[in-house]
Amino acid sequence: MLALLATDPPDSGSTLLDVGGGHAQLAPPLAAAGYSVTVAGSDSSCARRLRADARADAVDFVACDLLSMPFDERQFDVVTSVRLMSHVEDWRRLVSELCRVADKAVIIDYPVYSSVNALSLLAFPIKRLIEKNTRTYRTFFARELRSAFAAHGFRQRRDWRQFVLPMALHRALPQPQLAQRMEKMFRSAGVTRLVGNPVLARFDRVAR
Repeated sequence: MLALLATDPPDSGSTLLDVGGGHAQLAPPLAAAGYSVTVAGSDSSCARRLRADARADAVDFVACDLLSMPFDERQFDVVTSVRLMSHVEDWRRLVSELCRVADKAVIIDYPVYSSVNALSLLAFPIKRLIEKNTRTYRTFFARELRSAFAAHGFRQRRDWRQFVLPMALHRALPQPQLAQRMEKMFRSAGVTRLVGNPVLARFDRVAR
């Protein structure tokens, strides 16, 4: 995430909205990096994990409808949303809302169809066995997301493919270091750039 922000970076102290960020994966490190962070969650209970992280003391939390957020147009310099897109049925409306409140850029992640995507589908029963409450999720073609963002004046600036091995296998392996070493080899060999999943993508506003 910080690597994507480093491309034409916003000024220090820029405002950043993390939509669906109750998992506390992004907000604390982004706040520590100097961004003025607000997290939007669907319910007040979503702030529980966030409040447990000492780095999140300066992070604001707003409980709201994520498809109709109580923020002004272009209120935040940057809007992020991770681990959410694939679980929202009306994903085009979510894209519209992310773009509405973003002034400069939107960063999302999403699972993408690829030649090895079948591995993720085959691994889904393992994922459910490990996580118990795993939900099914939607997988995207990159071009349909680029088209959806373009409709709101945003163009993809950069992307970062994350893993080759399905996440269920990462969690199932008894030694996490083994999966990490394998992923490092895949990235060095250029495999991740071709088929990595999910994808972190940054979209910049081009219609000012």
